Amino acid sequence: MTMKKDIDNRKDIEILVKAFYSRVKDDKSIGPFFNEVVKVDWDKHLPVMYNFWENVLFHTGGYEGNPMNKHIAIHAIRPINPEHFAQWISLFNSTVEDLFSGPNAQQIKHRAQSIATLMQQKIIL
Repeated sequence: MTMKKDIDNRKDIEILVKAFYSRVKDDKSIGPFFNEVVKVDWDKHLPVMYNFWENVLFHTGGYEGNPMNKHIAIHAIRPINPEHFAQWISLFNSTVEDLFSGPNAQQIKHRAQSIATLMQQKIIL
């Protein structure tokens, strides 16, 4: 059995983000938010997400944006509920675990959970 490598650089972030959003697009629960509500332009969205997650994990400062406001606007169009957040976290964690292993992999899962928790508190409650 081959040991999985840790998330060490932007290339790894890109691999993770591409794989994650591939799963998201096909997901019956949260896919519609991306495919129908927002109609995401993936060629534009993915590089933004690379910057976001690279900044989350490595503090690069390369992300500019306000994900909270974007998600509040989406929630106004179609409500985002706790089950959607749980599915997002489940897909994110399983994607990380399928591809990577190590301290940074654990850290990005922890930070994703913190982000999801904070968003739920601001959007739903």
